[in-house]
Amino acid sequence: MTTGARAAPVVFLTGASTGIGEALARHYAAQGATLGLVARRAELLEKVTASLPGQHLHYTADVRDTDALRAAAEDFIARVGVPDVVIGNAGVSVGTLTGEQEDLPAFEAVFDINVLGLVRTFAPFVKPMQARGSGTLVGIASVAGIRGLPGAGAYSASKAAAISYLESLRVELRGSGVRVKTLCPGYIDTPMTEKNPYPMPFMLEAADAAERFARFIDGPRSYAVIPWQMGIVAKLMRLLPNAVYDALASKSGRKPRGTL
Repeated sequence: MTTGARAAPVVFLTGASTGIGEALARHYAAQGATLGLVARRAELLEKVTASLPGQHLHYTADVRDTDALRAAAEDFIARVGVPDVVIGNAGVSVGTLTGEQEDLPAFEAVFDINVLGLVRTFAPFVKPMQARGSGTLVGIASVAGIRGLPGAGAYSASKAAAISYLESLRVELRGSGVRVKTLCPGYIDTPMTEKNPYPMPFMLEAADAAERFARFIDGPRSYAVIPWQMGIVAKLMRLLPNAVYDALASKSGRKPRGTL
């Protein structure tokens, strides 16, 4: 290694078997990082891990399973060390309607995965990072968490909760050396968005998105909307009076209802 060169990071990543998670795994592996990859679908996770350059660890676990995530984290720390970066990426999206009683389990599952999944992912690493005095915790939220979208009550509310949770955690850990970053993607070309029956402006390919995400993670900012064009849209959405926003949003397309 040349003098002054930066060592490749050690990264622990959930939701690593497909979509944004897979793209991030490929990006970091190409940079020489050592990875701990977590996903609930074993076969897909094993294929992704085997296709990456370098030697990495993978763990089949659902972010709804506290014990499984803790065991994965403890094993990774024991074998590799405390990671430099932990990315809570696992998430789900499905159309929901409050008036449909059968959608309640979908609401519960979306909140459990998208919000409590972040807590379960970060919990085993907070104290080890504090003891070391460094580390970065990254939560993948969404622009959908900025204002509620019709037909996406579970997803929008869960991502709004994720944004607030990450902000609380960021302040909580201020001065400890542990950074907390909130990443709000716009539309990314992944299996999660391929079924959306409406226009998706400024969509990014997953590999391009992963590169941009990694630059943000490595940089000084604590919050970002990517791509930047969606950041402008998000700021405008915040400023719109409810009457204007409601009239516009009510005409937007809706994600199909489903089960998880």
